[in-house]
Amino acid sequence: MADPSSHVHGYPGRLFVFEGLDGSGKSTQARLLGKWLSSQGYRVFHTEWNSSELVSNIIRRGKKKGLLTPTTFSLLHATDFADRFERQILPPLRAGYLVVCDRYSYTAFVRDSARGCDSAWVRNIYDFAPSPDRTYYFRVPVAVTLRRKLASRLKISYYEAGMDLGLSDDITESYLKFQGRLKREYDRMVATDAFTVIDAERPVERIQMDLRLDLRPLLEDFPTGETLQHEG
Repeated sequence: MADPSSHVHGYPGRLFVFEGLDGSGKSTQARLLGKWLSSQGYRVFHTEWNSSELVSNIIRRGKKKGLLTPTTFSLLHATDFADRFERQILPPLRAGYLVVCDRYSYTAFVRDSARGCDSAWVRNIYDFAPSPDRTYYFRVPVAVTLRRKLASRLKISYYEAGMDLGLSDDITESYLKFQGRLKREYDRMVATDAFTVIDAERPVERIQMDLRLDLRPLLEDFPTGETLQHEG
């Protein structure tokens, strides 16, 4: 096994993070990569944002009733992530798994900052979260995400559009403005948080091949074994 001390987080496993706007294609790519890694014999664990059983129901109810202020939103998601990290991310990292993470603490940095929370305060809350081995940022124009959303026939949600911020009475216009804020935060973090930028407007197959090629150096001499299945 490769020396774990040579990696930023110090654990035997590897942590691969997928970030980007809704509709950027990151979730599709995370699932495809996880399946491919499993097919190559690696032990893989896949985890998604807002998947803690401890908090997710509370967040859903709060959203439905419109009770979440930016600070409440931030603290609830931080609690969700902390539980998810302790239960879903850290154990497989310690056990030497490849952890494919669909959204990490960066999602909170972006969304909370866009809602007016102090960025230093937010980052301090997530100080326990170690740096990933690789963070892929799926960069795509906001207009493209809107087009994909409309094509999928999925309804634009109230909070996804940032309607709680009063940016516009029109949900489509509010979506464009709020998602634009998120994109500016992601773009700003490319340099400060060592993101690997992925042109997410390209074909799915091309993106997937590039991801596999990029990860090869991190998988040299990495052990294979039984795959851990996780139902998110």
